[in-house]
Amino acid sequence: MKDLKGKTAVVTGAASGIGRELALLCAQEGMHTVLADVDENGLRETAGLLPPGARHTEVKCDVARPDSVERLAEQTYATFGAAHLLFNNAGVSVGGPAWTATPEDWKWVFDVNLMGVAYGIRSFVPRMLKQGDECHVVNTASAAGLVSTPGVSLYTVSKHAVVALSECLHHDLQLARASIRVSVLCPAFTNTRIVDSARNRPADLAASGPASEALERRLREAVRKGRLSAADVARCAVDAVKADRFYILTHPAIKGAVETRLRDILEERLPTNPMP
Repeated sequence: MKDLKGKTAVVTGAASGIGRELALLCAQEGMHTVLADVDENGLRETAGLLPPGARHTEVKCDVARPDSVERLAEQTYATFGAAHLLFNNAGVSVGGPAWTATPEDWKWVFDVNLMGVAYGIRSFVPRMLKQGDECHVVNTASAAGLVSTPGVSLYTVSKHAVVALSECLHHDLQLARASIRVSVLCPAFTNTRIVDSARNRPADLAASGPASEALERRLREAVRKGRLSAADVARCAVDAVKADRFYILTHPAIKGAVETRLRDILEERLPTNPMP
């Protein structure tokens, strides 16, 4: 989808980080933007950063709830009459080894990271199919969706699922001969507020105990030192939409770890730690 001007972009997780930068970049491209997030204050901040005169609407949306995502789609079509570019971008993270994860941890991370993408597909793709226009869906996964990262088991498993879901969606749309393209965004460490995502964690899924302080410090430092900014990642994503690229690997260095993992599988050897 080379010409974005005048089209409508929907961005979940638009209150901060990569989602905010995606929204700002789409507006700079001349698109109408639908800003969605559970964080209403953050949404207002994002809206205040849009270029003067940019058409937009803000929607409080909890992507973990299918009814909330359906309302987002309804409001998008009521306001702009179409959706051409959907960024299923909202995400959260919980640190710690796999055996420390509680049922509440699993539910929260998967409800947002995986089911939020699934609900976005469910609510928007049928409407896009009826439009008949050229459209594009970008699902935010992670480099952790391509390798198996210790210390963030839940996040990693959820992002592997997002990669697989995106691949399946691509195949389904190809079989349907639809004019909808798909991309999966797989950034490595980027300086965003993902490590502070517990600020939006529902009270009924509250954490039962603190994560390892050492692990928490290590993850925060890795995120802080991310070599690309959220704006850099957003630019990679929009450029990929224009070029119709499926896999968006913003950090090329990850390719070595991906190749090693595939070699591990094909040669039936023990998994290699991508973060020794």
